[in-house]
Amino acid sequence: MNGIVTSGKRKTAVAKATIKDGTGVVTFNKRSLTFLSDLQQLEISEPLILAKDFLGELNFDIALNVKGGGIACQVEAGRLAIAKSIVKFTGNENLKAVFLAYDKNMLIADIRRKEACKPGDSKARAMRQTSFR
Repeated sequence: MNGIVTSGKRKTAVAKATIKDGTGVVTFNKRSLTFLSDLQQLEISEPLILAKDFLGELNFDIALNVKGGGIACQVEAGRLAIAKSIVKFTGNENLKAVFLAYDKNMLIADIRRKEACKPGDSKARAMRQTSFR
């Protein structure tokens, strides 16, 4: 099997996950997950932990390629891409229900973006108040 490619987005970060048969190895931009902080490692491995509890053994490798945004958004985009790829690779609808019950954002992207600045002002919301005394 050549592999399945899925994508995940968060703000300006875009992650592409390639999943194929293997032993359960996950790489983040061709590096091990150990360079991330402990909390980020835990966040990106949440779909893997849930899938392992549900399926038993993980018999696939995942290669993440992430671009844009900061490291926090890259981790969230990677988490989304991993969860989508596992569901697509296994074809298990019950696993999809487990992911959605745990956290909706594991399979559904967060579409919030920064609001545009308003004309004549340097900020997104109401104009600054002035006093003409």
